[in-house]
Order: sequence, then C-alpha cells, then structure tokens
Amino acid sequence: MMPLRYKWTPYLLYGRKLECKKNVALYHQGEQGKGFYYLDKGGVKVSLLSDNGHERIIDYVPAGTLIGEHGVYQSPYMTTAITTTAATVYHFSDDALANVCRDHPEAATLFAYAQIHKIRLLAEIIALLDSPIEQQMAHYLLKLVDIQETEQVTIDQSAFARYIGTSRITVNKILQKWRQQELIHVSTGVLHVLAPDKIKAILLEAERVEAEK
Repeated sequence: MMPLRYKWTPYLLYGRKLECKKNVALYHQGEQGKGFYYLDKGGVKVSLLSDNGHERIIDYVPAGTLIGEHGVYQSPYMTTAITTTAATVYHFSDDALANVCRDHPEAATLFAYAQIHKIRLLAEIIALLDSPIEQQMAHYLLKLVDIQETEQVTIDQSAFARYIGTSRITVNKILQKWRQQELIHVSTGVLHVLAPDKIKAILLEAERVEAEK
C-alpha cells in the first residue's frame, strides 16, 4: 500500500475550503453522501454506530488524510466524522472529484487506494473484536502514537474506551496496571508512552497465542 498522507495536497484547489470549529460534524452515518473531505489542519474522529445504538470510535484522522470517501456518488456515509479541534478541511463534491481525475488521471488511483485503506481499517477492527481488551488497547495506543507522531498521546480515558468499545472502568484498570509496570504515565487528557517496545510485545504475544490455536 502506497503512503497516502498529504498525497491529495496538489488537488486542493478543486475543493471548497472550510474552517470548522471543534465538535462540528462533517457528516453523519446513514446520511446521503455529498462527496468527501481532506483534512488540512486539526483533528477529526470517525465513529461507527452499531445496530443496538452503541457508538465506537474507529479512527482518529491525522492531517493530510481523506475522510468520507464512501460518500461519493450520493452513497450513504458508513460512519460519522466530527472535528476534535478547530480544523481546516476541503470538501470535494462528485463534480470536483470528476474534474480532478480528468485533469490528473493519477488521482483516480490515489483515491482508490484511500478507499481500500478504509476497508482494511474496518477489517482490522473486526479481526480485533475477539481479542482480549489489553491487546486491543496495546494495538490502538500504538496506532495513536503513529497517527499523532508523538509518544504523548492526546486522548482521555472516556474517548479511549469508545475507541476500544469497552467501559471506562476497564480502560482505567489496564492503564493503572501499565502505569505500575512503568509502561506509561497518565495525566489529564494525555497518555505518555514510556516503553512502546514493551507495549508492542503485549500485542505480539497475543498474536503468537492466537496463531498457535
């Protein structure tokens, strides 16, 4: 899979620039599609609502990333996207996408790769559903380190619980265990990852056990 961040930057002149405040919904799950977005600055979280009404955060989108590609050609959005900070985004309508691909044929391939990435993300979530919560937390914490490009991950325990799809009490119990093991340091709204290699070892051990079943 080719690296995708910032690859859409050359085509921003085709989009409509929007300055959004924190907690602005770009689109809602089930809503008729009106195109897709590119996150230029700020942060966006993507969540999925299950049939029983349970919300799960499935992604924290970094700058330089496309959002809501499934909303092209008036297809319903599969998720909900909400800004987590003040953000600058570009909206691309169906016509805008057609114009980009007409003038820059390579953009069609890039857009297809972005769609494939989102499908893999959903498959990844499904694959982790039966894993122990500690291993799921290790996986998503390392992913947040990669997305935010820092070992001081900005996320509170309630949001982390929604990310994992479990209770805040369960998340707190495991975080305290990791704190005692000096794997992390916990402060208000921030998880400081002190030993990423040891957290990765938790994940790898779970994968080894699963492979031996």
